[in-house]
Amino acid sequence: MRGFLASSTGVTCAAALALPLAPPAAAATSSTPPATSPTARSEAHAPGGTQSLRLAPLARDRVPGTAEQGLRRQDVRQFSLVGVVWDSPATELHGRVEVRTRATATGTWSGWQELETHNADHAADPGTPESASGRVRGATAPLWVGESDGVEVRVRASDAPGTARSGPAAAPLPTGLRLELVDPGEAAPPPTNRARSEAEPSVLPARTALPARTARPARAARQRAEPHAGARPAITTRRGWGADEKLREKGFVYTKKVKTAFVHHSATGNNYRCSQAPSVIRSIYRYHVNSTGWRDLGYNFLVDKCGNIYEGRAGGVSKPVLGAHTLGFNANSMGIAVLGTYSSKKPSSAALKAIARLTAWKVGLYGMNPRGKTYLKSGGGNLYRKGRKVRLNVISGHRDGFATNCPGKQLYAKLGTARSKAAAYQGR
Repeated sequence: MRGFLASSTGVTCAAALALPLAPPAAAATSSTPPATSPTARSEAHAPGGTQSLRLAPLARDRVPGTAEQGLRRQDVRQFSLVGVVWDSPATELHGRVEVRTRATATGTWSGWQELETHNADHAADPGTPESASGRVRGATAPLWVGESDGVEVRVRASDAPGTARSGPAAAPLPTGLRLELVDPGEAAPPPTNRARSEAEPSVLPARTALPARTARPARAARQRAEPHAGARPAITTRRGWGADEKLREKGFVYTKKVKTAFVHHSATGNNYRCSQAPSVIRSIYRYHVNSTGWRDLGYNFLVDKCGNIYEGRAGGVSKPVLGAHTLGFNANSMGIAVLGTYSSKKPSSAALKAIARLTAWKVGLYGMNPRGKTYLKSGGGNLYRKGRKVRLNVISGHRDGFATNCPGKQLYAKLGTARSKAAAYQGR
């Protein structure tokens, strides 16, 4: 979702293709990630799975990297989320990616749906072990399509910003284009160890902060130092939404504190029921780890349109877990993704309330005022050079740290409301 603000409509303004697709030069094959990937070893034993289909040149283009690639309609195993990946995360895909899918329940084909191509701004900071692992790929944003068993895709290049077309190869597509079809599967089975199971509830219930006079001494001291921490809202844990913990890397990485909350939209579309949100999250998790090559889900928290809050990246909901959500500003921050696409659709009042309650609690643990400002040091990006101290809202949109359309025009416009509500929940 890194469509630069000056040209954020560049992808969507490209003319839709009307020509019929020619058969690919070579039959698409299904494969798993390279055997050297930790996620590949666990894939066979995990619920759900990912089909990875190589794209081939279309029409008269028969050479990899040319201006149009894709797949004709074909039957595939069941999936619910789709995305496109390529070899190098440093390479941008300038062009248009469209898919259509066949619903399992009805056998009908959807119309063409566009995937957001600029997604590299959701990533680990440059130079970090996660970004330098050698497993990271370039990727579009994923799109939730519901249970499907047929797919067709076309990818057409356009000129990169600031360039002039000089021939068919003026804007080549990235190498190694693959279509990723993700089946979220069922929720992972509960741990066999009963004690561990009891220690990991499916939902952390909402908890009201105790008055300082009735709290234990350590708690009372913390409340005196941080008098405006909001109450913890109910949070569906990773166990609650069915995370398969074998997929992610072991261990956790932390920063010092949480000074800023970056709000995102997942750009996965709005055609989901809230009862499907755990499946959507399992699909995004699998896409982030198996397809994109990250160590875990990129966001720290997710919120659905009914206002339910979900734990994202593992490591503890109250801890400053280092995510991969805002390139250049992952340290000392957290990322909250609202499931859906909010470029033209307004977010629900329930989702805004959830953002407010979550931030009132989480940034309050670190003494931050949701209506205030703070400074973060840039880790490098397209707005701020590495090392620059940047003044940001405590509740910011993704576009405040990176030139991107995320979290969409409509959601970004409502962040002032979220700030005010969060401050009120802190008693300010």
